[in-house]
Amino acid sequence: MANVPRPWWKDATVYQIYPASFNDSNNDGIGDIPGIVQKLDYIQSLGVEVIWVCPMYDSPQVDMGYDISNYEAVYPPYGTVGYMEILIKETHRRNMKIILDLVINHTSDQHAWFQESRSSKDNPKRDWYIWRPAVYDSNGNRKPPNNWRSLFGGSVWQWDEHTQEYYLHLFCTEQPDVNWENQETRQAIYKSAMISWLDRGVDGFRIDTVNMYSKPMDFPDAPVQDPNVPWQDGSLLFCNGPNMDKYLDEMNAILVRYNAMSVGECPATPDRARVLAYVSEAAKKLNMVFQFDSVDVGQSRPSKYDTAPFNYTLADVKGAICRTQSLLDGTDAWTTSFIENHDQARSISRFGNDSPLWRTRSGKMLAILFASLSGTLFVYQGQEIGMINMPKDWPIEEYKDVDSINFYSEMVQRHPGDEAAHAKARAGLQHLSRDHARTPMQWSPQFNAGFTDKDVEPWMRVNTSAQEGINVEEEHEDPSSVLNFWRRMLKVRKAHAEVLVHGNFQLVDEDNEKVFSFVKTSLDGKTKALVVCNFSDVENRLPGVDGIDTVSAKVVLDNVFDQQQNDTPVETGAGYASQYLQPWEARIYMLA
Repeated sequence: MANVPRPWWKDATVYQIYPASFNDSNNDGIGDIPGIVQKLDYIQSLGVEVIWVCPMYDSPQVDMGYDISNYEAVYPPYGTVGYMEILIKETHRRNMKIILDLVINHTSDQHAWFQESRSSKDNPKRDWYIWRPAVYDSNGNRKPPNNWRSLFGGSVWQWDEHTQEYYLHLFCTEQPDVNWENQETRQAIYKSAMISWLDRGVDGFRIDTVNMYSKPMDFPDAPVQDPNVPWQDGSLLFCNGPNMDKYLDEMNAILVRYNAMSVGECPATPDRARVLAYVSEAAKKLNMVFQFDSVDVGQSRPSKYDTAPFNYTLADVKGAICRTQSLLDGTDAWTTSFIENHDQARSISRFGNDSPLWRTRSGKMLAILFASLSGTLFVYQGQEIGMINMPKDWPIEEYKDVDSINFYSEMVQRHPGDEAAHAKARAGLQHLSRDHARTPMQWSPQFNAGFTDKDVEPWMRVNTSAQEGINVEEEHEDPSSVLNFWRRMLKVRKAHAEVLVHGNFQLVDEDNEKVFSFVKTSLDGKTKALVVCNFSDVENRLPGVDGIDTVSAKVVLDNVFDQQQNDTPVETGAGYASQYLQPWEARIYMLA
């Protein structure tokens, strides 16, 4: 068994690209596929092995491409299928791999399948989506089939006047859910959304909402958690339904034919045993999943924005990471490490300190933390240069995401004339909105940050932090930048993969309210690493760990020492006599 090669995706670092905001090659204000091709050398220079391209399929863009009208075509402003074939070829030419988003819980209401389905009750594709008759109360008022709340607010049911029935949409009204109970529908999805792109050479998929395909078809009401609103969170009902294993078996049978990887988005799954059933190697369903424990820290339910900024403790962060890392303990499963993606605000603004004084150092600390965790590492565009949230003084009109807009509108409607409630809603969005991840990539300090020409109006306003040093051009030339630190950190991760990528995780000094410390141990027990991260603006004492002498141990990376001694080689570093961590300092000690 020892000589069996590991799957390629286990040691990989994946770089996520959001096409609309990455690089505009033709100066129309929208990022595009040729723009990604132009930046492949830059991406490769980071030390990553895989790129993940968010939906580039044809779409009305109600939900930024997650409402797909044709899986086999490309959204025209992004380019063509021919350009995608060039991107696949050029990625492979650089010995990198490429994965795409697979969005198959729902389609756009403009997809030809749904257009047929809604045309009449006896259309052959009627059963390709989920239609139900109305229910009526004692007064004869028409009601939806149940009380589930859409993930974007309101009911999950939309009335269709033409056929006099409701259709299900867990997300936007324009994103009807596909009926996975229909075998013919599933085969059509596999052929159109998966096989057509695997045949073109893609190396796998990030699978959107992977645990929502199987619903309880009697659609029971969700428990009432908020009696003040009509619609309730049904996620524990519509996630992880009875036929999920069957559907994932079918998908995996296709993926293994192409040696393709799968990483599923797995929300609302607190049961560790259920997650293991998805990602166990023996189960042959998914290679890994994104659990949301870490990115959910500080969020509210059912709307994540209905909370105060920084509404969490370091203990919450520790607990979240322990849960996802524990997936490897004594199992044949695999896990992921990430803290940013297209659905999350910027990590420095959420978990570090994005003030000019500490933004660089805290960004480096987060790089050390998440690149020292076991599993496949995912880095989101702009994370590697330390991008931060939009400024607090930007008006609500700058927010473009349907989720943000719906939330703010709902809060205004629920609290008319209550400026305090409106201000709280704006503060929640400024801290957590998905829009923060979607501002254009910051390539240079010039106006529009080199994303598009300075005389072009981009589809979304460029964060002014590009003029404050947070951009690729200036950071590339600065050895002490977040960008160059990420490059060094990824070299350290590769050099010590047995302990950092594959090792077992053990939390130490659990009750420390300011410092997050953990030990990683290689599977053969021969190598250990101690990682310490000071999550505060003040100096804190280094925790004592039984059996570890931090005075004589070798420090392979430190974000403060690195900032002062920019030419620090990866494999050297004197033992640290200091028993104190400076504000936002992080260290990796390597122990033989």
